[in-house]
Amino acid sequence: MPIEIKMPALSPTMEEGKLAKWLVKEGDSVSAGDILAEVETDKATMEFEAVDEGTVARITVEEGTEHVLVGTTIAVIAGEDEDPEEAKSLEISEPAPQSPEPQKAEEKAADAAAPVEAEPSPEPVARSESEERIIASPLARRLAKEKGIDLATVSGSGPHGRIVKADIDSAKHGPEKADAAKSAGKAPDAAAPKIEIAQDTKALLDERVPHTVEKLSGMRKTIARRLAQSMQQAPHIYLTVDIQLDKLLALRSEINASLEPQGIKVSVNDMLIKALARALIDVPECNVTFAGDELIRYSRADISVAVSIPNGLITPIVSDASGRTVSSIAAAMKDLGQRAKEGKLQPDEYQGGTASISNMGMMGIKQFTAVINPPQSTILAIGAGEKRPWVMPDGDLSVATVMTATGSFDHRAVDGADGARLMAAFRNYVEAPLGMVV
Repeated sequence: MPIEIKMPALSPTMEEGKLAKWLVKEGDSVSAGDILAEVETDKATMEFEAVDEGTVARITVEEGTEHVLVGTTIAVIAGEDEDPEEAKSLEISEPAPQSPEPQKAEEKAADAAAPVEAEPSPEPVARSESEERIIASPLARRLAKEKGIDLATVSGSGPHGRIVKADIDSAKHGPEKADAAKSAGKAPDAAAPKIEIAQDTKALLDERVPHTVEKLSGMRKTIARRLAQSMQQAPHIYLTVDIQLDKLLALRSEINASLEPQGIKVSVNDMLIKALARALIDVPECNVTFAGDELIRYSRADISVAVSIPNGLITPIVSDASGRTVSSIAAAMKDLGQRAKEGKLQPDEYQGGTASISNMGMMGIKQFTAVINPPQSTILAIGAGEKRPWVMPDGDLSVATVMTATGSFDHRAVDGADGARLMAAFRNYVEAPLGMVV
C-alpha cells in the first residue's frame, strides 16, 4: 500500500512549519535514512528523513509553502512492488483539525531558537536535475552562497554524500558563478526575491523614506509571540543588587592556570551560571513554574543561558548546573554555544530549563532587566563589571570591580522576599566564590 509522508512534528511544541525545500523529486527512489526535505519550524531549519524505501510517486506540498500543519500529507511513496502511477491516485487524508486553544504554559523557552534561514522564500524557478539532487545542510548552502561556491563542484563528506560546513570551508570559490554574475552586470546576490506585503504593513509604511520589507522568520515570530505572552501574563517584579567581583576574578585566574594543560578556559559567565544554580538550590522557592492552580517545584537547577545567534536568540540548557564543576560548565557552554550558532542543537537542548541567565556585560551594558522565559519564573540579567568606589569590610573606601545584577521574577509564583533571598545568595556565592567550587 502506498505510504503517505506527513509533515512531522520536529519539536514537542511544533504545530505547523514551512516546507523550505524538497531534496527529492517525483520518480526518485529513496531508502530509509535518505533526506527527503528541509522543514523550517518556529525554532530551526531541520532535515526530514525517510523511514521506508520506495519511489516518490507524488509531492502534494510544494517547497516554500508556509503554515503546513503537522500531520498534513506532503508526499506519497510507492512501495517496492507498487506502481508509482497508481500510487499517485491515492486519496489524501487530512490532518485532524485543532481547536484554537490558548498557548499552553508548558511550551518552553521560545525566545530562543536555533538559527533559521531568514531569507524570504524565493519564487519558484526552474532547476536542473543535478541541482535538485544536491544534498547539503542549510548552513552549508548559506556559506556556499556567501562565498560564491557552486555546490555541484563540492564533494560531500556527510551521510549519504551530504555537503556539510567543513566541505564548504575546504572548497575553493566558484569562479564560474562570479564570472556569470559579472557578465550579467550585477553581483551574484543582487536580485532580491519579491514578497507580498500585508495590508497592516502597508498601513505603517512611510513611502517617503527608503526602506525594505522582509518576512519574519519562524524564530522571530516565536520571539515576538512569547515575549508578549510573558509580559502580559506574568506580573514581573525586579530586584537589583551590586556585587563585588574581585575574588571571583582572582579565583578564575587560578582555575584557568590549572586547567590550561587540558585546553579548558572558564569564563566569568560560567562561574555566574554555577552561582545562580547553587543559589536556586539554597532558595528553592524561586526554582518553580506557575501552572494555574498548581505550582511545580524543581529539585535540580537546569540553567537556560541566553546566546545570541544570527537573527535571534536561543537559550541552550546547562543541566544540573549546581552539581557540575565550573570546568564542566565551561566545556558544556563551549559545545552548546558553537552548535547553537551552527543550528545543530536538538530540541531537548534548548527547550526546558528551570531558570535563565542573560549576560550583556561583554557588550558594555551596565544594567538591564530581562523578560521572564516562560514557563520559568526566574531570570537573572547580568551587567558589566567596572571599577567603582567601594566600601571595604573594614570600613575603608577603596576601588573594586563591581557588577549590577537584576533578577526578574514571576510574582504569581515568587514572593518578593524569596526573590530577595535568591539575590542575596547569588551575591554571596560570587563575592565568596570558594563556597561554590568546594
